Amino acid sequence: MKMKLRLVLAVTALVLTLTTSADHKSRECSGCWEPVPAAPTVDQALGVNIHFTDAQPGEMKMIAEAGFRWIRMDFKWDLTEPERGRYDFSPYDRLLTSMDQYQLKPLFILDYGNPHYTEGMSVRTEEARQAFARWAVAAAKHFSGRGILWEMFNEPNVKLFWPPEPDVDEYAALALVVGRAFRAQVPNERFIGPATSGVEFNFIESCFQANLLQYWQAVSVHPYRQRNPESAANEYAYLRRLISDYAARQKLTNAVPIISGEWGYSAVWRKMSEEKQATFVARMMLTNLANGIPVSIWYDWRDDGTDKTEPEHHFGLVRHEYRSGAAQVFEPKPAYLAVKTLTDQLRGFQFVERLGIGADYDYVLAFERNGQRRIVAWTTATNRHGVRITGLNGEVAIIGVTGDSLGRRAPAQNAIEIELSGSPVYLTQPN
Repeated sequence: MKMKLRLVLAVTALVLTLTTSADHKSRECSGCWEPVPAAPTVDQALGVNIHFTDAQPGEMKMIAEAGFRWIRMDFKWDLTEPERGRYDFSPYDRLLTSMDQYQLKPLFILDYGNPHYTEGMSVRTEEARQAFARWAVAAAKHFSGRGILWEMFNEPNVKLFWPPEPDVDEYAALALVVGRAFRAQVPNERFIGPATSGVEFNFIESCFQANLLQYWQAVSVHPYRQRNPESAANEYAYLRRLISDYAARQKLTNAVPIISGEWGYSAVWRKMSEEKQATFVARMMLTNLANGIPVSIWYDWRDDGTDKTEPEHHFGLVRHEYRSGAAQVFEPKPAYLAVKTLTDQLRGFQFVERLGIGADYDYVLAFERNGQRRIVAWTTATNRHGVRITGLNGEVAIIGVTGDSLGRRAPAQNAIEIELSGSPVYLTQPN
């Protein structure tokens, strides 16, 4: 969430330490780049993080036009329980009203402290835990049946959000109180966690040991990194095995998926640019789709400021300034166009396979819809190079990552040759 820059270096180091080596060839990873049963279509899976309850006129329209289905937003305890025992959910009533017009779904983060019960942002006493659970259940009842994903806190494994120091036992105690209250009082609402900064296996496994898998309908993580998005595939595979192990031990019958609850790249990070941010948002979402992640939230919707030296100001898909009366009320960055191109090209499609074409660093993914097949291809190699793709019949249109037409190609001997770079291209054929 906010102030992410202050965590980036720590998170990067953490992920490098805890994950399977990013240098391992991806096809050696068991369970990577494989379809999962009942996978969502592309347009059902993608979401974006926001920081407001009152959208600007035209803002929700732009979010929907990019192809997003989910919106993730803090659901703040101190804002909605201004007095002990008195709840005011009206800011989120307004937010949902603006979302409903475009069939957008909420992922709300049950987060942070309340000065009536806590000292600061963390929730560390039994009195505060019980009060937090009463508030969370009241919110879930108020919005019952709206299809909300209720996320248990935000990044409790970092001291910025769980001061003075992260404590997994304190977090698990809170999550258990809330989970039991949800099961008893709002059993049809969906409860997820732990929303860790990075894929911190030690913290996550401690949550599993505390039996939280019995209450979570999904395991949410924030796979931030300053390297290629594809490196997350190994972490997902390991986490999926960990979930499976604990589910078997605890005799759970329902599969528990992984959600990518927050992940982005600042356009002003070292070796990053707005153009590279556009390629990475597409590759991040394609990586998630091809690794069985049913919800992928990009951080962030709009730039938080205009300071060119402040990375936190440049995670957005659109620029900071509101343009009243314009056809697009925020100026799109290349990353916005990359998301819109992805959803335009793959709307209604499901991932079916990664084709064994080229080297291990080449990614050629196949998506299908009602028998129609589309290909997305790119490479993580530093050099551009060609690959031959077989099985395509008829002329193929090639679309660039931000929607530019890159021409048409007719297959020769049932194959076409295309040049791969770090920027994904979409290969489409007439219906």
